[in-house]
Amino acid sequence: MKRFANLKTYMVVSLVAALFTGFLVYFGTRYVETGVISGLVTFIVVIVIVATLDLSFKPDDQDPNRPKLR
Repeated sequence: MKRFANLKTYMVVSLVAALFTGFLVYFGTRYVETGVISGLVTFIVVIVIVATLDLSFKPDDQDPNRPKLR
């Protein structure tokens, strides 16, 4: 398994979350500025969370045929 995913994956996940949140807020309030701001904030927050979770993951290099507890 790769240690770090590529940047394109992070951007796509963040973009989907930002678009969803932006459209949801826009159609709830009918203010374009509020929708854009909430979408941008969501984009930044999601990309930071996903990158932090990826950095905190430690790959297990142990042989899968050996038992973990020995």
